[in-house]
Amino acid sequence: MAATGASGTNAVRYGTVRDNVLNLEVVLPGGELLHTAGQGRHFRKSAAGYNLTGLFVGSEGTLGLITAATLRLHPVPEATVAATCAFPSVQAAVDTTVNILQAAVPVARIEFLDEVMIDACNRHSNLNCTVAPTLFLEFHGSKQALAEQLQRAEEITQYNGALNFSWAKEAEERNQLWAARHNAWYAALALRPGCKGYATDVCVPISRLPEILVQTKEDLQASGLTGTMVGHVGDGNFHCVLVVDPEDAEELRRAEAFAYQLGRRALALHGTCTGEHGIGLGKRKLLQEEVGAVGIEIMRQLKATLDPRGLMNPSKVL
Repeated sequence: MAATGASGTNAVRYGTVRDNVLNLEVVLPGGELLHTAGQGRHFRKSAAGYNLTGLFVGSEGTLGLITAATLRLHPVPEATVAATCAFPSVQAAVDTTVNILQAAVPVARIEFLDEVMIDACNRHSNLNCTVAPTLFLEFHGSKQALAEQLQRAEEITQYNGALNFSWAKEAEERNQLWAARHNAWYAALALRPGCKGYATDVCVPISRLPEILVQTKEDLQASGLTGTMVGHVGDGNFHCVLVVDPEDAEELRRAEAFAYQLGRRALALHGTCTGEHGIGLGKRKLLQEEVGAVGIEIMRQLKATLDPRGLMNPSKVL
């Protein structure tokens, strides 16, 4: 996760991995051992020199090998409540996400699953959720604060035409809910046994999230591909999981074209071509469009300085 600059379902409240890495131990291509913030240091803030920790988080193994990480810890909340809420459309679900965030409701997790993914999760994880575009939410805090947050969130969902709103207050029920979300990849693969998953992700400003999700849903339906949409929509990030036959060259071409079109659309909306999966080999052209010629040249110079022999994950990113 540090190597790709990834995150997870709690990022909307606690930040991505980039926000939670205080120091890294990195073996450089020449064999030197680097402590990016100084050996043994774990301060919350610093204005000392260049941010070497930030340089290696998200570098995808192209600059050095991360061997240890010092992470920020967060206290366990006094109380936790989760909820699911189904909506009549993708637009309504994502409008609710934007409204909740704009109302400054301190949601800890807010995940979107389209109706295809919900149906897959129901079958794979023995859930009984309404087959419709759905939000999974979770709130952390004191019992008194949670009561206010839940009331405000429910009001917003009702305003956007929610079909139902179901609370999960007991730990066992919450764990089942989030286990289903975390197993969404396997649920999607079960839609076409024997096929492979092809995943892509983008991230856009929250205000542009409804626009891109609705358009992507239309594109996915028009493509004829088997696929689902799922995302950490609280920070503008979502994924498309396509299930394709690796022996079908034409289907693979359509999947690649869909992923490229999605990346271009995110860039047009002032977003990024990847929120957490990284560039790898498949998004190198999109990276050039995103950061420009000067940005790419600076990255090449950094790579050449730290790894002049091109030993670390060759051909990736650049």
